[in-house]
Amino acid sequence: MDFAETDEQRMLRSSVAAMASKYGHEYLWAKAKAGEKTTELWAEAGKAGFLGVGVPEEYGGGGGGMVELAIVTEEIAAAGCPLLLIVVSPAIAASVIATSGTQEQRERWLPGIADGTTKISFAITEPDAGTNSHNITTSARPDPDGGWRLSGSKYYISGVDESDATLVVARMQDSKGTLRPAMFLVPTDSPGMTYQPIEMAFIAAERQFTVFFDDVHLPDEALVGGEEAGLAALFAGLNPERITVAAQSNGLGRYALDKGAAYARERSVWGKPIGSHQAVAHPLAKAHIEVELARLATTRAAWLYDRNDPAAGEAANVAKYAAAEAASHAVDASVQVHGGNGMSAEYGIGTMIAAVRTTRIAPVSAEMILNFVAQHTLGLPRSY
Repeated sequence: MDFAETDEQRMLRSSVAAMASKYGHEYLWAKAKAGEKTTELWAEAGKAGFLGVGVPEEYGGGGGGMVELAIVTEEIAAAGCPLLLIVVSPAIAASVIATSGTQEQRERWLPGIADGTTKISFAITEPDAGTNSHNITTSARPDPDGGWRLSGSKYYISGVDESDATLVVARMQDSKGTLRPAMFLVPTDSPGMTYQPIEMAFIAAERQFTVFFDDVHLPDEALVGGEEAGLAALFAGLNPERITVAAQSNGLGRYALDKGAAYARERSVWGKPIGSHQAVAHPLAKAHIEVELARLATTRAAWLYDRNDPAAGEAANVAKYAAAEAASHAVDASVQVHGGNGMSAEYGIGTMIAAVRTTRIAPVSAEMILNFVAQHTLGLPRSY
């Protein structure tokens, strides 16, 4: 096992970092305040091939894997401009379609995801289901005239307003009348599909929505992978989601520590830099150690995923938990080092508080990851 990056991976990392540095946190914050999208950054990342590094070459991608996509995700976040839709479109949607989709679905959707001209959002959460996906009520029934009829609603769905289609998790009534998990690719302009924004307590470039499906008619080819794909199609996207959220958290942690350390070196009180005091230096040093451990866990999870190792599921959960905690600690330490300036938008660190706090909740909460590890790794009785 060798986690040393190849020459190609190091070149990818430096290239992405150079591109993202042209935008930076000021760009992201200005876009978010104006209610605009990070269109320029997304388009350049797509044109450069960064968004498609994990998409198979025959569909216009780079032919890499989750290790490469994690590098892209981390470096863009480390520049202070994380792109949430990388987690959703290139990670979840592309992984699901590439592994479980039909040939027609791959040919239709993957090239656009790879070059950034197509965005696909992901809809699984429901108001009355939350973490318990077994309680999902959004359902698809066969239409006597062909295709499917999709009805239900979804909650906290990111970026629907800038997506070409939404990957919807539903309960499908198969030809025998049995309800089973299924996923559908639903164009966002489909008649009967509507959405409304959720007012959030923080500003972000990507907005959250409640989505409604009112007897939406879908053709047969909208069902991902056919009637037999089921849970396999869903699980194909969950580990990539956790890994890229971990990578994004790692990037945010690095960004916060860079800001905090620079301020601690430059800010002088009573004749010497505040970083010379252990009360200032130690929290930053501790946070750095936590971020580096989380980066290692994320690399391991991506490496296992790319090798179809069964241990990838646990590793992805561990990485997501570790990275979310580390990023939260890093931002908190950096804000504290800045003092009052840490809460000023000018210094670009207080604006990260909500972003890293959210990663402890989504896409799966810290508590549910602890439940998973307790039950599946430690063999303890199920608690829920």
